[in-house]
Amino acid sequence: MNGRERFYATMDYGKPDRVPNWEVGVWAQTKKRWETEGLDVRDHQWDWFTGDESWGQDLREYIPVNFGMSPEFDEILIERNDRYEVLRRKDGSVTRSLLEGTIDGMRTSMDQHLSYPVKDLDDWKLIKKRYEAKLAGRYPPGWQQFRLEGWKRREHVLVLGENCSTLGFYWRAREWMGTENLSYAWYDQSAMLHDMMETILDFTIAVATPVLARTPVDYIFINEDLSMKNGPLLSPDTYRDFIFPRMKRLVEFLKSHGVRYVVVDTDGNCELLVPQFMEAGVDAIWPLERASDMDPVRLRKKFGPTLRLWGGVDKMELAKDHAAIESHLATLAPLVEQGGFIPTVDHLVPPDVSLDNFRYYTKRKADLLAGRF
Repeated sequence: MNGRERFYATMDYGKPDRVPNWEVGVWAQTKKRWETEGLDVRDHQWDWFTGDESWGQDLREYIPVNFGMSPEFDEILIERNDRYEVLRRKDGSVTRSLLEGTIDGMRTSMDQHLSYPVKDLDDWKLIKKRYEAKLAGRYPPGWQQFRLEGWKRREHVLVLGENCSTLGFYWRAREWMGTENLSYAWYDQSAMLHDMMETILDFTIAVATPVLARTPVDYIFINEDLSMKNGPLLSPDTYRDFIFPRMKRLVEFLKSHGVRYVVVDTDGNCELLVPQFMEAGVDAIWPLERASDMDPVRLRKKFGPTLRLWGGVDKMELAKDHAAIESHLATLAPLVEQGGFIPTVDHLVPPDVSLDNFRYYTKRKADLLAGRF
């Protein structure tokens, strides 16, 4: 089977020769550790979303459509000392970031957000102007002349939008307002929030249309990150009121324009919202963060085969030993055999995972995907 056929057979509960071998990536600190443990990092390419043959990963191609703010804010260094720096980011937010442990721009802790670009309706009107869909720069140069025919003849999986580019409804609103402010705004500024959701819908459709009118794609991620460890950051009622009708219309548009599968990307525990995802026509969720009790075996029993599952490999198990990795992968074997499940580590591989453990995981995962576990 080629990569595209293999993906379809897995998603549609057919008989693939094996399940696709995909991963997310590693922390820069992990890459540095593995280098000290004997890995020649030059022998690998580190964009694992597109696939790294040296690790046995399968190819995916992402159409680099720009779904972002344009123009972005100028990034400005506001303050810097020996402990942290304060920046105005390209999305208009202001953050304080610890410098200790930073490698290749990747920090070991989350940034502290000090402010966001939208506080009220006047701010929103200004931000909204930065989301003009009909800009030539939103598409890769010469894509119709040089890429279109290759996409139509492809044997690999083709994805609309690069990782974390096709931002969803909650994610964008959170970037504009921040989690706490947004949590109040659903109630205190509901008219503005409805306009935000409608704007996101219209904008996403308008940007996607020129590409989807010319080539079908195999899937699209709707990046949401709307959950924390113990549950969603908004109630099912709030999701139903503000997001669900727009999500349903977006999924209907995407599928009517050649997108085979729609996948929701959210960290944390989104279980309370999964019924609405499914009602809206979503096919899969990812990455099934195990520290948030997103157990793919339990979720399959609860939601059935209509909901495909991606992810679900506990990165914390990979940090233990070979026996723990073996035992953990064994729990996933029945799902792999059943189909509709693509196991990946449930986020970037952290630096507490040794090179030896990851090599063992890679070897045994290949066995799992091929039905040899």
